[in-house]
Amino acid sequence: MQDLKKRTKTFALECWNLCRLIPKTRECDAIVRQLIRSSSSVAANYRAANRAKSDRDFINKLKIVEEEADESQFWLEFLFETFENNHEEIQRLIKESDELIAISVASIKKVKARI
Repeated sequence: MQDLKKRTKTFALECWNLCRLIPKTRECDAIVRQLIRSSSSVAANYRAANRAKSDRDFINKLKIVEEEADESQFWLEFLFETFENNHEEIQRLIKESDELIAISVASIKKVKARI
């Protein structure tokens, strides 16, 4: 649990650091804002899920984590296709978002099976 809490926060920080490297244009600003918002939401909502009041509350919060990780992945893919630099870092973050989605889905299924 603590490892995933740290991992989601690291994901948000690494997305933020990537966004610092993106040119400051009107077009890029829109994508950067979306990526920062969605990636930080992954970490914040995972943290909230750990304080859930019930299994159903936990599931609902993890669904938000799943959705925000998927949205982050979309914006990372968008950057990969439109931005010419940092492709290795973007690909690594896409892979990390994919793994966070898979972990969220597996956790949701496990808790649903239990209840």
